[in-house]
Amino acid sequence: MNARMNTPETARVLPVTDDPDSGPFFEAAARGELVIRFCGRCERPLHLPKAFCPDCHEDAGEWRPVRGTGRVHSWTTVEHQVHPGHPTPYTVVIVELDDHPEVRLLGSLPGRADVHAEMAMEVWFEDVDDGADGGVVLPQWRPTTTRKDDA
Repeated sequence: MNARMNTPETARVLPVTDDPDSGPFFEAAARGELVIRFCGRCERPLHLPKAFCPDCHEDAGEWRPVRGTGRVHSWTTVEHQVHPGHPTPYTVVIVELDDHPEVRLLGSLPGRADVHAEMAMEVWFEDVDDGADGGVVLPQWRPTTTRKDDA
């Protein structure tokens, strides 16, 4: 499957949202929920989503909600525009989830964001209107002022 494109005015590249392995991730995002696939036998997080567990080889899994908080694992600022749908500068962040630190998700912050290692982040959901029925909703990240610790 190929990535979908927005209208010619924005030309933003969008993910495939009906893939059998990752479709439920985007369905949950459309509901404002961040989910990760877990192995049905050994409970291992399966991200990037996979049809079977690489540890125990179980093919049954389930999508479960996660907290939606994390910390910056890495980041870079993109200065050279390579696609018209993504004007520069923008900062790409890799966020390690608080409740599952082995899972890391990507996000994008506008401009030359002032980020640092271990910076607390929280998820928000970007509605990207591509002119199609329903559009696409993407989980994104933003800095948070308070750290949400395990209670």
